[in-house]
Amino acid sequence: MDQGFNILIVDDDQRMTHTLADILAVSGYHSVEARSPAQAIDQLRQERFDCVLTDVRMPDMDGTAFYRLIHQERPGLPVILMTAYSTDETIHQGLEEGVIGVMEKPLNISQLLGFFSVLVKNHTIAVVDDDPGFCATLADILRKRGFYVQLVTDPPHRLDEVSSEAQVVLLDLKLNCVSGLDLLKQIRQNHANLPVLLITAYREEMAEAIKLAQEYSAFTCLYKPFEMSDLLRILEEIQLTRLRDAISSVNSSLDPNN
Repeated sequence: MDQGFNILIVDDDQRMTHTLADILAVSGYHSVEARSPAQAIDQLRQERFDCVLTDVRMPDMDGTAFYRLIHQERPGLPVILMTAYSTDETIHQGLEEGVIGVMEKPLNISQLLGFFSVLVKNHTIAVVDDDPGFCATLADILRKRGFYVQLVTDPPHRLDEVSSEAQVVLLDLKLNCVSGLDLLKQIRQNHANLPVLLITAYREEMAEAIKLAQEYSAFTCLYKPFEMSDLLRILEEIQLTRLRDAISSVNSSLDPNN
């Protein structure tokens, strides 16, 4: 487990936050407690967090309204709602807006820890590009957004190692030593469902390669210089889908009826 993994727990019930923080600490996770949305936002501005666990019903603000504030401060930060009221309408609204999942109180700790284990493994982005300056700039932006970044500036070396750990691969199509399309084919041999985002500064020259890449399930193509907001939006969409799948998978594995 990554010792840098940081969880923000938000609940107006101090006993709840203390108990959950103690359980997470025993399991090797670092957490910070907040007893109001306002206090939590202050913490978000001071520290980097990998996930937020928040109660749905709080005196100052419900969990979905709080999620909107979190999304403004840290777009893409995974948020899980905790509730004793499974039929609460705000829960459905939160899921529609981007909350990754809901856990009923009292929490199933095995389920929660299982999800965190998946989240740690699925928070890494590999950038495959032989332009060191571009890689350094992109990595700096992504790390500030809470991603773990692996840089591959000398492909195809280490490609298998990186792609096996990554949540997403950003792959430049035009590389000095090898074809980006060939690398995509190599990735697909072992990772059929790994999202691969193509990047290139040569729209016309790479047009045929981009077309062929679609046959190997390339997720999309971004053209340099691209807007970081476009990349972050795509990464958020991918992360939301994968983390919801992870929650469903963990729930299914712990269901005694399965």
